[in-house]
Amino acid sequence: MGKKIDTEAIEKHIRGILEALGDDPEREGLKDTPVRVARMYTEVFAGMCYTNEEIATMFDKTFEQDIATGSSDLVVVKDIDIFSYCEHHMALMYDMKVSVAYIPNGKVIGLSKIARIADMVGKRLQLQERIGSDIAEIMSMVTGSKDVAVKIEGCHSCMSARGIKKQNSKTVTTTLRGRFEEDMALQMRFFQSI
Repeated sequence: MGKKIDTEAIEKHIRGILEALGDDPEREGLKDTPVRVARMYTEVFAGMCYTNEEIATMFDKTFEQDIATGSSDLVVVKDIDIFSYCEHHMALMYDMKVSVAYIPNGKVIGLSKIARIADMVGKRLQLQERIGSDIAEIMSMVTGSKDVAVKIEGCHSCMSARGIKKQNSKTVTTTLRGRFEEDMALQMRFFQSI
């Protein structure tokens, strides 16, 4: 299960990037940089080693509940802090707050697992929109509920540190599945709860 990140290749390419930038990879401050970056990439891109199905299996800890199927009982976990790296510039997406809601379908997921799913999905080269879709898909796999909503608000260094350089801009994305797509009252309950 899961693939492995090639740290030797990362070290080689980081060394090449340092040279391409006109610096000396053998100077004191940079000597161990390729190894440090490879180690960091193993951590911050750990989610790339797993498919959504594998992540669902990793965090598939649910509890059977006698909750009526078709009810509108709502479970919400909000303000989950994550970070990610955008696939366009490999730039940091930071100060990201994820809120996840679902309507239980006979079982509920351990609350910490929702945060772990969001964290692992962020540890990929990503688009903020895809993070929401991936979380919703994994939540549906684990809980058996098609009724899932995800809202993400975050800052993108590809906008704040380069290009247009708008430090205070935030990106907000919303993913709505199942009844959240059609039921305006349910959408309002979700948005008011977060």
